[in-house]
Amino acid sequence: MSFVIDPRKNWARAEELLAEETDPRRRQILETIIKHSKSEAAADFETLMSTVAPNAHYHSYAAAEPEMNAANSPEGKAEVAAYYTGIVESGCHLLEHGVERMVVGRDQITTEGELRMAYPGAILSAMGFDVPDPDALYLYQQRLLIVWEFDQDGLVLCEDSYGAAGSVGFEGISERRIQPEEIYRVSSQDVA
Repeated sequence: MSFVIDPRKNWARAEELLAEETDPRRRQILETIIKHSKSEAAADFETLMSTVAPNAHYHSYAAAEPEMNAANSPEGKAEVAAYYTGIVESGCHLLEHGVERMVVGRDQITTEGELRMAYPGAILSAMGFDVPDPDALYLYQQRLLIVWEFDQDGLVLCEDSYGAAGSVGFEGISERRIQPEEIYRVSSQDVA
């Protein structure tokens, strides 16, 4: 079956590169990004947070509104934990970052591709969007580039995201209803 949202694409390119990588440091950070991506998709909070550095600092440059970027830019492990908790509790954790290009350095990885996310209608309504059914899911789409940085232990130090200016991903979202069965659900087999 073809899925509208398939989170396995979040780590597929990293696994391809890891299979060929021989440098120990690059292998370390590729393994971290794979573990981070899989545990995020599975909403495995404990494993996800084990990949985050104590002094992590995320920055979002994806929205046109400064307050939206600030809300998505946690500083420190406690704020990052609260950030991920909020994503899962709001139901906004069902996403695919179809990474098409990935550049791996010694301390950074850059990923770029199409982001597809299942937005709950109730969240969209609270944001001021007129959706036909607040109990349904709607497809958010935009191009996304993320610059990841890793500390000396190979933990995620930063996840800085850059998207299209404005609210391009929300344009026409009320017309892009998706069904729950069109979303691949990550299982423990995917994470192992």
